[in-house]
Amino acid sequence: MINLVPRKEIPLSLTLTTTAVAVALTLIAGAAIFGVLGYDPLAALYQFFIAPVSRGYQVADLFVKACPLIIIASGLVFSYRANVWNIGAEGQMILGAMFSGYVALYWGGMPAPLLLPAMILAGVLGGLAWAMIPAILKTRFNTNEILVSLMLTYVAVLFIDWTVRGPWRDPMSFGFPLTPMYPDAGMIARV
Repeated sequence: MINLVPRKEIPLSLTLTTTAVAVALTLIAGAAIFGVLGYDPLAALYQFFIAPVSRGYQVADLFVKACPLIIIASGLVFSYRANVWNIGAEGQMILGAMFSGYVALYWGGMPAPLLLPAMILAGVLGGLAWAMIPAILKTRFNTNEILVSLMLTYVAVLFIDWTVRGPWRDPMSFGFPLTPMYPDAGMIARV
């Protein structure tokens, strides 16, 4: 019989080695999949890893696209440190963005130095309110927080879709689901 005993201390060399082996095996498996599908594996890996950072504007675009993931990851740190599963972070970000957008659209006339902090505060409170739903259901009724938070993500997507196509639709958008433009004070300059 094999007994598994957790290590009390993991050496740094073992951590670095396992990480390097995992990355290498992932690259090899990815290249093999592209090869089986009939694509040039090296060209595919180039498009994944080198091309996105080969020009200055592409690096800026990469950071713009990474911002939502960074926001979600920094929010998930707290729940995972508390040993709480939170699969609905995307929905919480969507509701936070919606609350922030509400401030920009309907309170956009406030002084410029106050608008961005108000939008950030509204976004945090909106995401927090959406995260409280599975938390309350877990503590009161012992529901599965993984399932509830995941289902609430779909509700958030449908809710923001309804607002953009309904009450927040710009009358000058020619039927497209767009909100009116935010005031300049409610926008952050591009990277």
